Amino acid sequence: MRLNQVTVRVTDIDQAVKFYRGLGLIQIVGGTNHYARFLCPAGDSTFSIEKMNFGEPHSTTTVYFECDNLDDKVSELKAS
Repeated sequence: MRLNQVTVRVTDIDQAVKFYRGLGLIQIVGGTNHYARFLCPAGDSTFSIEKMNFGEPHSTTTVYFECDNLDDKVSELKAS
């Protein structure tokens, strides 16, 4: 299993883009007022930010994993 992407929800997308670009992440998707995605400096993982309206009752972080042979992995996890 590999880490594919982590998404963090933010209230100010413009400030967040500036911050993460300042950390050295390479912006690969974005330019809109609701979403931006970055390539991490090492490895294949990506990091993204998504606009959240202040006060929304949702989790602010989502982690995405990927794996080869997904059906086999699901069966394995169900069996355990």
